[in-house]
Amino acid sequence: MYAEERQKVILERARREGRVDVTGLASEFDVTYETIRRDLTALERHGVLRRVHGGAIPVERLGFEPTLNVRDSVLTEEKERIAKAALAELPAEGAILLDAGSTTGRLAEQLPDDRELTVVTNSLSIALTLTPRTNITLMLLGGRLRTRTQATVDTWALRSLAESFVDVAFMATNGISVERGLTTPDAAEAEVKRSMIASSRRAVLLADHTKVGNDHFARFAGVEDLDRIITDTGLAEGLADELESAGPTVLTV
Repeated sequence: MYAEERQKVILERARREGRVDVTGLASEFDVTYETIRRDLTALERHGVLRRVHGGAIPVERLGFEPTLNVRDSVLTEEKERIAKAALAELPAEGAILLDAGSTTGRLAEQLPDDRELTVVTNSLSIALTLTPRTNITLMLLGGRLRTRTQATVDTWALRSLAESFVDVAFMATNGISVERGLTTPDAAEAEVKRSMIASSRRAVLLADHTKVGNDHFARFAGVEDLDRIITDTGLAEGLADELESAGPTVLTV
């Protein structure tokens, strides 16, 4: 097994079980402790695991919020597929909203050139991506900029959202579960996300499979507030049905 394949299995195990230990992994893969430690170090550098004594814990379990650059480097193929599938949700013309996030950022890169759209976003990076596009009217929400996520938050952003209405809001989240709904580590971002959903005719969540089943500090919506969830094929068996039981349709790509 190549190192990249082994690291993918280790990460999936950590997210499923909440922790992995060096001894157990070395025995399972029939490699040395040092090999496993190098794997864990590589995963930590990618921002998806945090090393602890004797093993590692997924960052989601620590309440740690990776930077946008770190998140954008993880599960890139899955995020590309999700973004491509989301193009089918675009209106022929009109206004859409792109929430700050790594997968919504990939959707911004793929927006078509052959239709006129108004795009509302609180993401500085998405705004920079769309600035050269002459077919897009860009509306950047003001407010305090969170450098970790490059998202604007607080009163200025909320005031603009209260006076706006879009056809589709493409949302991002750090966690989603039927029990806890959609959650994110920061309360200010949660408030903006809540207002985004309220300002839209339809809400479509773009989230890779690692977000499903994770819960964070601040809740901003229930699963029933979504019209559609687009995720990847790494979703564990039965979770799509569980999410659909709450209301939205689920597409795995």
